[in-house]
Amino acid sequence: MKLAMYLKKAINKKYSYQQNKIFHLYHKRRSNISKSILILINPPNCYKSISLSRPESMVDLKAGSRPPWVGLGAAVWVQIAAGNAYTFSLYSPVLKSVLGFSQQQLTILGVANDIGENVGILPGIACNKLPPWSVLLVGVFTSFFGYGVIWLAVTQTLPSVPYWVLWCALCVATNSSAWLGTAVLVTNMRNFPLCRGTVAGILKGYIGLSGAVFTEVFTMVLNGSASNHLLLLTLGIPAIGLAMMYFVRPCTPALGEDSREHGHFLFVQGASVALAVYLLTTTILKGFLSLGNAISYTFIAVMVVLLMAPLAIPLKMTLFPVTSKKQGEQADLVGDEGDSNTMDPLLTPSSSATNIGSYYESEDVSEVDMLLAVGEGAVKKKRKPRRGEDFTFREAIVKADFWLLWVVYFFGVGSGVTVLNNLAQIGVSLGVNDATILLSLFSFCNFLGRLGSGVVSEHFVRSKTIPRTFWMAVTQSIMVLTFLLYASAMNGTLYAATALLGVCYGVQFGIMIPTASELFGLKHFGIIFNFIGLGNPVGALLFSGWLAGQVYDTEAAKQLGSSCIGVNCFRLTFLVLAGLCGVGTLLSIVLTVRLKPVYQMLYANGSFRLPQSSDH
Repeated sequence: MKLAMYLKKAINKKYSYQQNKIFHLYHKRRSNISKSILILINPPNCYKSISLSRPESMVDLKAGSRPPWVGLGAAVWVQIAAGNAYTFSLYSPVLKSVLGFSQQQLTILGVANDIGENVGILPGIACNKLPPWSVLLVGVFTSFFGYGVIWLAVTQTLPSVPYWVLWCALCVATNSSAWLGTAVLVTNMRNFPLCRGTVAGILKGYIGLSGAVFTEVFTMVLNGSASNHLLLLTLGIPAIGLAMMYFVRPCTPALGEDSREHGHFLFVQGASVALAVYLLTTTILKGFLSLGNAISYTFIAVMVVLLMAPLAIPLKMTLFPVTSKKQGEQADLVGDEGDSNTMDPLLTPSSSATNIGSYYESEDVSEVDMLLAVGEGAVKKKRKPRRGEDFTFREAIVKADFWLLWVVYFFGVGSGVTVLNNLAQIGVSLGVNDATILLSLFSFCNFLGRLGSGVVSEHFVRSKTIPRTFWMAVTQSIMVLTFLLYASAMNGTLYAATALLGVCYGVQFGIMIPTASELFGLKHFGIIFNFIGLGNPVGALLFSGWLAGQVYDTEAAKQLGSSCIGVNCFRLTFLVLAGLCGVGTLLSIVLTVRLKPVYQMLYANGSFRLPQSSDH
């Protein structure tokens, strides 16, 4: 009995020593660790958390304060600029006529367009290493130099530019989309972690609208001049990036639901829908009516006002601040806590909370000491993350769900981008010589798919815990019917098929992004979602560059010309794409079944629950 008591005292003494050592080492390293004590106020509860490691650019601000909404409003403009790759159809005919390219060469340039837009591995890594403004700055330079070279070639300022130089220049130019889009998407997803589907739907919706915005400017201001359009891309995108980089910055996220936030998001969604309807209406009017310069410039001015609408939220919060008694008491609490040198931290179960014990594994601590500390709970033992927690990129790519999501996304966007890249030629082959209305219709419906997928999936995932990938299954099954409709070439079906495809194509983006963040966390979200996004250029290379280009040129050769007219120009392509989307539908159903338990865990109480950290 005495021996047992002696051993118990020895263990307690050893454990106390271990605790004191950890505490001492922690304070010893405080000067080398980026520390911040975050007091997150979000009525009706007060949350406190300690973050031991985070980017220096993080702004210590009260949750729900104005800067996150300023950043979201600025992100709208950056996303419009980031959609420059969607304008390839506006200047691709000039590349073919002025530079004398064949359809297959033009299609390969379209592949370069998609590769540049979607290869975002470097931007994804940079988002964890650099502040958002520096990531935006890279996008500014790539757009300026890339589109500048193409503009010089089209205007014959630089005669006889080699094909491979133009291919590389287009890759560099459209890669600005990856840098600009990744910077604002990752920043805003981290600023609003409890509304991931909504934020992803809004931002990807605006980038889907960018094609219609550029088309509006192309037809009403530039009078259909491709060279002037390229000059606008060369100078206009850098101007927007430089103007907005100060406002896109990380802020302290709220850890609880805010009823006002729902109303703010509804306002932004309503403003984006109003902009989409306006753009479609004015583009159609311009196509059927002869409008004077005064009316055209008025249309552009109204468009700019609608693009600025999201900034009304921070403006309203400035002019009409909420000053309730309860909020005042919470503000006093913040002041009292801020003046104190000590605090009892509440380590929240989010990826931003770092386990103190992880800093001391390199110290000279015996195995017995560590086992005792782990057994008593002083130090948490590392384990592999579970779905819903923060994964590193290496941990994510060995998961079956990661590759299922990649393949499903690859089939969905790869088939859709094939039609987008060849939309002008599809229209001409079926008797529609002006592709601007088709492009605007596709952009409008693409926007509806991106925005609507965020809203609809967010509703059903919170109310029924239905995995978001269910909507990828639904839309890819519709895409099968759409491609069969294209292949049939029945009278009056071209516009209907384009509208349906635009919606389904947009849904793939609006679903993949929040799904990736929910399965693998936000810590390495930038590189994970950008790697999945490679499905777009790979699909463009295989389905657009190789399949569609070969089929088109073969049919054109049968007609003894460089252009192809008739149903057979793309029929085989459409049939193959229908089969691929059928396979994608089956795989997305499998993925949905696998993810059902994960979403039941994440949304068990009708709202997103931050999972426990895996401490890696």
